[in-house]
Amino acid sequence: MPAAFFDSVLSLIVKTSTDLPPDVRAAMKVAMAKEDPATQSGQALQIIAVNIDQAAEGEGAICQDTGMPTFEVKTPVGANQIVMAKQIREAIAEATKRGKLRSNSVDSLTGANSGDNLGPGTPIIHFHQWESDNEIEVKLILKGGGCENTNAQYALPVELPHLGRADRSLEGVRKCILHAVWQAQGKGCAPGALGVCVGGDRTSGYAHAKEQLFRTLDDVNPDPRLAELEAQIMGTVNGLGIGTMGFGGRVSLIGCKVGVLNRLPASFFVSVAYDCWAFRRLGVVLDATTGAIKRWLYCDPSNPAAAMAAQAGVQRTGREVRLQAPISEAQIRSLKVGDVVLISGRMYTGRDAVHHHLMQHEPPVDLRGGIVYHCGPVVAKQGEGWTVTAAGPTTSIREEPYQADIIGKYGIRAVMGKGGMGAKTLAGLKEHGAVYLNAVGGAAQFYAKAITRVDGVSLMEFGSPEAMWHLHVEDFPAIVTMDSHGNSLHKDVETASGQELAGLATAKS
Repeated sequence: MPAAFFDSVLSLIVKTSTDLPPDVRAAMKVAMAKEDPATQSGQALQIIAVNIDQAAEGEGAICQDTGMPTFEVKTPVGANQIVMAKQIREAIAEATKRGKLRSNSVDSLTGANSGDNLGPGTPIIHFHQWESDNEIEVKLILKGGGCENTNAQYALPVELPHLGRADRSLEGVRKCILHAVWQAQGKGCAPGALGVCVGGDRTSGYAHAKEQLFRTLDDVNPDPRLAELEAQIMGTVNGLGIGTMGFGGRVSLIGCKVGVLNRLPASFFVSVAYDCWAFRRLGVVLDATTGAIKRWLYCDPSNPAAAMAAQAGVQRTGREVRLQAPISEAQIRSLKVGDVVLISGRMYTGRDAVHHHLMQHEPPVDLRGGIVYHCGPVVAKQGEGWTVTAAGPTTSIREEPYQADIIGKYGIRAVMGKGGMGAKTLAGLKEHGAVYLNAVGGAAQFYAKAITRVDGVSLMEFGSPEAMWHLHVEDFPAIVTMDSHGNSLHKDVETASGQELAGLATAKS
């Protein structure tokens, strides 16, 4: 095996996690130009731009959810793929140890986290032979759990909300794609990018849809029928008004790439792989003899990208509401949807395992007046303590079965995550005097810099991402998107964009 192969793959992993590719940066700049900076989507895009710059400058994870690493590897005939796979796994473990990847490999039966991103099925490595005898190509995509959960697969014909029947035709495919974007709302960290497969079986369809995400956002499909479909989607979908993080706005999608596979006569699947704005995809071409990097794909490291943000920080308006934890019910009741808050004091992280635990056990800390942050941070050990290196929000809707009960039982005043929550939580906020705060998904470096220290950790037996971290924060910004008066921005945007969706269906028919 070429001596430099391990080092080259490790460099690929680190750069993919920390530096957004130029085509995605360009698409996000277009999105920024279309949104009014004073709107909620405009403010979120400013935070995203700052985060992209911070991640590249500090070589930190763009998003704390570094996702499921998926490698596509092309090798000469006769190359030792067994050894290559071993070294790829070793490079993944080393990148995790260095804090460039979060430990994301969880035993599906026990819930135990392997701690090194290795285990059955992780990472995903697909090998292909090609006719080149002197080069190896390695491509990598890091696709997080939030956007993975917004993937969709349709079996045509099917009845779709707001769109009616989707038949076995390109028009039916168009309806499925529009529905997938509408259904994702802010849960997949919009504006997103789609990889789509028309046909195949359930397994090959999803795999081929994900393969489309290895295309650049500015390419043109070689099949004119699919090129026209992609252009139609991009020409209409941003009129849905979903916007960044589902806050409402002019840009909901930055790319749509469609592929096609033959199918069985009885089956017609449309598979949609949704990726977030933190679209982390890079590649390298290696010398087959030495394993050294000959050239990069998608980017040119010798020509660093220009800064995304116009200024180093996010401009304050003076209308922000300062919250000091623990927070009183009176102060929470005074907040309304749309308020921007700056949080200082103690907050506690809590994801799926913590919420399930709290339904049956007393919390390890006093949560009265407190804030629970739906976050699985990337942390690094420093002496006897810890430091947080990436700390963006996770998708909150997973906690919907538990959240209202936990708020009422323990006196929590605010929960924070991304994508919003449902009717049960909204009712609980109103009954108990609490709010839902939306942080900007993927902005892991931006939020990590608002965390001044880690005061402790509880429930570490659940693994680092699922543990309850005790964080001290200063001026941690978020937007009230569900208040204690029964108002929900997420519900409003979903309803309004559903009406726009119905309008698109009517206009086409």
